[in-house]
Amino acid sequence: MSQDSKPSKAAPGAIAEPSNFLRQIIDHDLASGAFNQRTDLANLPIPSIITRFPPEPNGYLHIGHAKSICLNFGLAADYNVLPGGARCNMRLDDTNPVKEDIEYADSILDAVKWLGFSWGDHLYHASDYFDRLYEFAEILIQNGKAYVDSQSADDIHANRGNFGQAGKNSPYRARTPEENLTLFREMRDGKFQDGEHVLRLKIDMAHPNIVMRDPVVYRIRHTAHHRTGSKWCIYPLYDYTHCISDALENVSHSICTLEFENNRPLYDWIVSSLRELGIFKNPVPHQYEFARLNLTYTITSKRKLLQLVEENHVEGWDDPRLPTIVGIRRRGYTPESIRLFCERIGVSKADSWIDMSTLEQALRDDLEARAPRATAVLKPLKLVIENFDGATSEPCSAPRHPQHPEWGNREFNFTRELWIEADDFMKEPIKGFFRLYPPIGDQPGGRVRLRHGFVIECTGFESDASGNIIQVNATHFPDSKSGTAGSNNYKVKGNIHWVSAAEAIPAEVRIYDHLFADPHPDSGDKNFLDAINPNSKKIITAYLEPCMKDAKAEDRFQFERHGYFVADQSDSKPGKPVFNRSVGLKDSWK
Repeated sequence: MSQDSKPSKAAPGAIAEPSNFLRQIIDHDLASGAFNQRTDLANLPIPSIITRFPPEPNGYLHIGHAKSICLNFGLAADYNVLPGGARCNMRLDDTNPVKEDIEYADSILDAVKWLGFSWGDHLYHASDYFDRLYEFAEILIQNGKAYVDSQSADDIHANRGNFGQAGKNSPYRARTPEENLTLFREMRDGKFQDGEHVLRLKIDMAHPNIVMRDPVVYRIRHTAHHRTGSKWCIYPLYDYTHCISDALENVSHSICTLEFENNRPLYDWIVSSLRELGIFKNPVPHQYEFARLNLTYTITSKRKLLQLVEENHVEGWDDPRLPTIVGIRRRGYTPESIRLFCERIGVSKADSWIDMSTLEQALRDDLEARAPRATAVLKPLKLVIENFDGATSEPCSAPRHPQHPEWGNREFNFTRELWIEADDFMKEPIKGFFRLYPPIGDQPGGRVRLRHGFVIECTGFESDASGNIIQVNATHFPDSKSGTAGSNNYKVKGNIHWVSAAEAIPAEVRIYDHLFADPHPDSGDKNFLDAINPNSKKIITAYLEPCMKDAKAEDRFQFERHGYFVADQSDSKPGKPVFNRSVGLKDSWK
């Protein structure tokens, strides 16, 4: 699935690890020549391998779609280096005008591009095929393979039967092809109301697979379509449209998730019937199913995601706590980390749960080597260096990245008043606490090194009327500055970070955690809303080193000690960044 995978020299058609059962299928088809030397209707050669990513534009894509995107586009990229070539079509399955919107369509294309994939000239819409789909429906009617049913939706449902009982034939099933064709054309011409008639395939009402019991393939819907306007008042259903679209686009391997496994016989029936009627020629597409992504502490149901947005449990589709692509992008995830995650979890035929920590670790592994370092104090406590002149400052520096000396240093000043983390001071230190604490009896206060600065020793603290500690006092050792010869004379166990109070940049920082406190928030009979984590978002004012003032939207940093943060793409302004915590330095979820 990696875009950078290279074909193996072991055998023709072999592709480098990681492997999966879909690669084995494709390798077998290439070896057998199943899709070799194919041509289109104009007799022009087409790739041996064609996959597709066909989402419905009725919502924003989520991390589960990312797995499918990386799989389909990744396979095409890997196999494109072999003789015959490969490509992945981008198709918007826009057959339901009631739920679909141009906003969703645009967001889907943006998400695929952001993940690093391109479809070139091969962007399609199911609505492109409305004329052909209608034409094929008439051919099926004329050949006795489809009929217009005038039962109500409730009667159709009741007469389908169940797993233990065969369905009943519709009283309209025996209509002649001529009657059906007349009715279907009148449906097209707008002579009936929604729900008066539907078009069904004539298969077998006693079939053990309920999907095959004369499925509905067209319904009346007097609703304008966002691409075709009011041209149509009948629209094809997914199961009919999808397989025909694959065949029209010469898709070789139609890859979908396991919930469509039951529908595969219908997929095969439709394309085989149209092949027998001379519409398509061999080889026709074949459907393959893989396990969808189940991620802990997450829901991916479009209906439930929509509920979270509409009921204001979150702050829009791009809320960084949502698993939507726009949400995880705003959280600070990178395209590279998502592709790495999808590669690591692999592809299987069996459903399983992937722990959220796997996704988080992919981001850490991606950013560790390329995110510049910075200092941020998230729980600020004033530190006053009593023996340092308040009218002066001492220049200090630190590397932008410890493994990239060519990136240079970041510059800042040591001053009399600093901000440190409140957790770095204890009034009554516990055993093993090697940071700052006041003198105890004859024992001096805690001694630490301020990173890239001086060694200091705590001399005391100040509290407010409520007993809250508001200031720590200390003295510094002038010959202990980091990088100078004298600094080696000081051996301390504590090493803490800091920023100058005089030049630090105050900034809004959003600390995000899992949206749900339950790893399986919608399993069983649970109400997923009951599992919402009340502490999933916390807003604080932090103090950042001065260079962070210039951070631009989507700039990513490692705030040393705290984790990886990103300048929010929506709320950051020039000179006033807002930061989101993307992930901590290690898995700290309890």
